[in-house]
Amino acid sequence: MQSEMITETLNIANIKCSGCAHSISTKLKEIEGLTDAAVHVDKGTVDVTFKTPAVREHIVKKLSSMGYPEATAENGLLMQAKSYANCMVGKSATLFANAKNSDEQGVN
Repeated sequence: MQSEMITETLNIANIKCSGCAHSISTKLKEIEGLTDAAVHVDKGTVDVTFKTPAVREHIVKKLSSMGYPEATAENGLLMQAKSYANCMVGKSATLFANAKNSDEQGVN
């Protein structure tokens, strides 16, 4: 018997740009039991689909450890600093991927 999937929109603090979204998406894909995640920078939300409430807790802990706590959680300076670091990682990964694609296509 297959259990029904749970879909929820999480309100997340510190999502500022596509770099944040890239870092969040990359890390959430590592979570077993998470089947889908969509980051909405403009709304400060992440739509997630997962198998069990335990997976939801894992998602929230992962986001918080990256500096992106639920909007209802405490959002101190350390959380904000972590989010900026992950934002830079996400932006760098996107820039490097775009540069590699341009090189492969022969674009200068």
